[in-house]
Amino acid sequence: MTDTVKFWFDPSCPWAWMTSRWVGEVAELRGFDVTWCVMSLAVLNEDNEVSEEYRSFFPRALKYTRLVQAAQELHGQKTVKALYDALGTRIHPGGSTEPDEVIPAALAEVGLPASFAAWADSTHYDEQMRASHFDGMNRVGQDVGTPVIAVNGVAFFGPVVSPAPRGEQALALWDGVVAVAGYDGFFEMKRTRTVGPIFD
Repeated sequence: MTDTVKFWFDPSCPWAWMTSRWVGEVAELRGFDVTWCVMSLAVLNEDNEVSEEYRSFFPRALKYTRLVQAAQELHGQKTVKALYDALGTRIHPGGSTEPDEVIPAALAEVGLPASFAAWADSTHYDEQMRASHFDGMNRVGQDVGTPVIAVNGVAFFGPVVSPAPRGEQALALWDGVVAVAGYDGFFEMKRTRTVGPIFD
């Protein structure tokens, strides 16, 4: 049976980016499709006490999330993944913190017009964006972040990986994570991160 996989991400999150590279690798090796869905760290934390430094990051993050949601609404899944890849490459391994640089370059890469950038500042699809966000978060609870993955209807947060495994290692990790998550009584496994995101 082919796995049915959904992946929720905030385009600004480096850890979601790392995990998405791993999931993409497994999907290619195993021959299944992934449904890519946005979530929002800004929405997740809108009622939480967080540092001002962290909160100052949310307006920039929302630009990317709104842009990807507009791509979903207007152009569908194929464009969501392509746009996420184009944005993420510039934000994460590229290290850019300027949406005014990231967005035009990403749109050009995926063949969308420069005018599409206006969706980054539009609330027009916020209802759909929030619905996507809560669809993912309601499956795992509100005390986690991004990414969220659902495999054959079983959802979990993470895993947080660095660097993203490739080849046989990627497959072995996938099988282990899916097996653990599939046990109804399993809830949490964690250890302290000792490295930051290691990009290829």
